Amino acid sequence: MKFSFRPVEGAFYELFTRAAYNLVKGTELLNELALPGVDVQSVADRLTDVEHDSDSITHELYKKINSTFITPFDREDIYSLGSQLDDVMDHLEAAGNLLYLYGLTALPSLPREMHELVTVLDQQAKITAEAMPRLRSMKNLEEYWIEINRLENDGDRAYRMLLVRLFSGEYDALTVLKMKEVVDELEAACDAFEHVANTIETIAVKES
Repeated sequence: MKFSFRPVEGAFYELFTRAAYNLVKGTELLNELALPGVDVQSVADRLTDVEHDSDSITHELYKKINSTFITPFDREDIYSLGSQLDDVMDHLEAAGNLLYLYGLTALPSLPREMHELVTVLDQQAKITAEAMPRLRSMKNLEEYWIEINRLENDGDRAYRMLLVRLFSGEYDALTVLKMKEVVDELEAACDAFEHVANTIETIAVKES
């Protein structure tokens, strides 16, 4: 029988879970931005509020690390995971705010591939939020990081097709520049979800 000398500190797992569910809120708000007749400023403001909440959770996590003598797993991994979850939220908030500030939601329609990329992010967020509570037991996590990797590949394909469309001549040059900034943030968020999954895989391997 294997014994663990690390404490089961529930506060860390709760903070990770809260951070992950904030990402679900973030992707849901991105989806809202594309709805016809939506109050774009209100959605963008709510997205900023969620990002601020994520920052608070990250700071709370760091304080918890510094005030805990023995952590449930390596401090460096806790810092890394907390920081990476916050990075995802930063990219989601940046994409949403650029959509609003650049007035892109006023276009007749956003490119289909942009909707596909947001759909991938929404799936990644939900899967991450579902997986995070399982960190406590370190069980049944492999399917999570495999699926996140698959979705990241889907996101890469949507991103490449979106670039092809942007540079096809369908949009004027200024609109292309604005959209390119948004899609780069969306693609960065997609990659950041994979970084979270890779860190969780590393933690699971160390603790197995």
